[in-house]
Amino acid sequence: MTTSASPTRRPYARRMPLEQRREQLMDAALAIIVREGYGAVTVDAVAREAQVTRPVVYGAFDGLRGVLQALLDRQQERAGRRLMELLPSSIDPADPAAAVGDAARALLAEMRHDPLTWRPILLSPGNTPDVVRERIDATRDEVVALVSSVVARTPAASRGAVDADVLAHGIVGAMEHLGRLVVADPDRFDPEDVVRSVTAVVRSLA
Repeated sequence: MTTSASPTRRPYARRMPLEQRREQLMDAALAIIVREGYGAVTVDAVAREAQVTRPVVYGAFDGLRGVLQALLDRQQERAGRRLMELLPSSIDPADPAAAVGDAARALLAEMRHDPLTWRPILLSPGNTPDVVRERIDATRDEVVALVSSVVARTPAASRGAVDADVLAHGIVGAMEHLGRLVVADPDRFDPEDVVRSVTAVVRSLA
């Protein structure tokens, strides 16, 4: 007498409050994005990552679009809040380079501490949705504006020797590149070497 193989058991999702479930599913989607890119995110993939069933995902969100939209809102709020907390609220006109150095040090430490938040921003793959790219660019514009205000206070900018906006784009671009290195390979560069280099660039404008 033959016995049929027992069917594969579906994952059991223990009950939890809706907000906690939503956080779990957004974390699952984020893990997929970091590991494989946005193109790999599907309802099935999120369910597998979170070890729940498809109905659990649909019970927390209105499909994949809802998961991604909520994740985007959450990550932008987290990264934006931390970024604005770390950037200087006031700058000593006598030593603007110190403010840039302190901000660079804090940002690099934050990137090393929370790479899951920063990897999709700094290492966003080619298939990043337009809405994500637009939000990243908008936050970048805010940072460039702040750095430009710092550079504009330097003697070189006052003499018209440098364009504050152009140099601000260069500094932010360099910081983004260094941030990518820190997130992708945290042991490659000493953060203090990075801070000294960024500070030296701004001080050279005196």
